Amino acid sequence: MENDGKITTGQESLKIITDMIYKTKTNIAQSSFHLLFWGWLILACSISEYLLYRFTDFNNGWYVWLLTIPGAFVSMFYGFVKGKKATVHTYAEMVYMWTWLGFVLAMVSLFIVQGKDFSHIGKYILVLVGLPTFISGIILKFKPLIFGGIAFWIFAVIASYGNPDVSGISMPVAIIAGYLIPGYMLKGKNSHDAV
Repeated sequence: MENDGKITTGQESLKIITDMIYKTKTNIAQSSFHLLFWGWLILACSISEYLLYRFTDFNNGWYVWLLTIPGAFVSMFYGFVKGKKATVHTYAEMVYMWTWLGFVLAMVSLFIVQGKDFSHIGKYILVLVGLPTFISGIILKFKPLIFGGIAFWIFAVIASYGNPDVSGISMPVAIIAGYLIPGYMLKGKNSHDAV
């Protein structure tokens, strides 16, 4: 095999492949930042909205979700800075990135289609977020994230058929199961693998 005019042995080729696989896992495992950042932000928004609707006369509890707009900029900035530092982008990283970009586009489409009635949108968000979470778990070969995606789908069904209180707490519980628990496990795995 030739590499920049230099002939490599089978062992060198295997080391290159192994290094690329490790680099992909390390780069994607840094996504624990996004899982934890969005997990905590969405958990705070969903609990706030539930408490506002349940215990106050404030009818526009969904306003708390406007916090996700600056959150998107923080997330994009973090991803941009990390992406600039990476010297190599693997196919798995590109699939990972495009999966989440597809999710963002689906969310924007959902908000446009839904119009002004956001009262029951949570269950649709849970359905949508389950897919990139599930796919991310498959790309990373990280079962807690796969189960996290499945948890989003289960809680979407619960939110659809539960009473208002059950529906209201479906989003926070889903976020804990789908983002926060896998995010902390991934962060711990990444820290452990780095040692």
